[in-house]
Amino acid sequence: MTQPRPLILETPAEHPFAEFVRILGKGKRGARGLTREEARAAMTLLLEDKVEDAQLGAFLMLLRHKEESAEELAGFTEALRAQLQAPRIAVDLDWPTYAGKKRHLPWYLLAAKCLASHGVRILMHGGGAHTAGRMYTEQLLDLLQIPPCRNWAAVGDALHQHQLAFFPLQDWAPQLQRMIDLRNILGLRSPIHSLARMLNPLGARCGLQSIFHPGYQAVHREASRLLGDHALVIKGDGGEIEVNPDVISHLYGTTAGEAWDEEWPALSERRHVKPPSLQPEHLLAFWRGEVEDSYGEKAVIATMALALRGLGQAREQAFATAQGYWQARNRSI
Repeated sequence: MTQPRPLILETPAEHPFAEFVRILGKGKRGARGLTREEARAAMTLLLEDKVEDAQLGAFLMLLRHKEESAEELAGFTEALRAQLQAPRIAVDLDWPTYAGKKRHLPWYLLAAKCLASHGVRILMHGGGAHTAGRMYTEQLLDLLQIPPCRNWAAVGDALHQHQLAFFPLQDWAPQLQRMIDLRNILGLRSPIHSLARMLNPLGARCGLQSIFHPGYQAVHREASRLLGDHALVIKGDGGEIEVNPDVISHLYGTTAGEAWDEEWPALSERRHVKPPSLQPEHLLAFWRGEVEDSYGEKAVIATMALALRGLGQAREQAFATAQGYWQARNRSI
């Protein structure tokens, strides 16, 4: 017969992370958001694996329910950057790709390849396939000959040779990847999915961000402004950094601590018909000039223009440059 557990006669010490769960979850009247400093401290404990699994799940879902603030995102990002110790590698564009596509092909990949072939240095990073029914960057790297890198040295080599590199989040921030992987356990995406978009680990000249849910674009822009980053945020197609040519695009920018906005008109008078299925080989055929695709061409050129806008070109010049890049592309892939 097993003996009963001894009675608890002394109050156990509170776990250091309990404070942050309490701040977020102390009832309707008592709960509040984290300050920037609190967010930095909480994320530091998470990155150092000093948090219990129950605390992690509670923390992420309380944040998800409340909706993260610009101050929280800024604090989380500061904690990651302080821990990262990434090497000094010059990059023009930080290009996070975490959403996956389900309505249209990932035309943004052709935009990135075309920009890179004309000397624009791009770091792409993503968190893998986490939602069924979507097509992810990682699944197309071999097809489109985008170098997958598993350490910083490989990133440097790929940028030197191809001006384009893809670095999985799991290899440079495994703790954040673990949190993203909880999506199918908790049943909801956590704030880490949006946080990963603004990390800009190499301090690129411009950080591109796509935030699909309305209202979050301004929050991300403000977080980047607080950090002093140069960033450009849009509501990209499917949550990826890709301009939808069928709708008006609003650009949320921040440069040198100042916020700015710009609205781009739709490029098509009528909406294009969604393809019945997504065939990756169509991207190759389109790049090679073997097939035409009105939606794809507009999406690729507009996405390149967006990136060039982030690098300082005015809208009209960015579109003209993008058009020239596309026409002059090396069609072999």
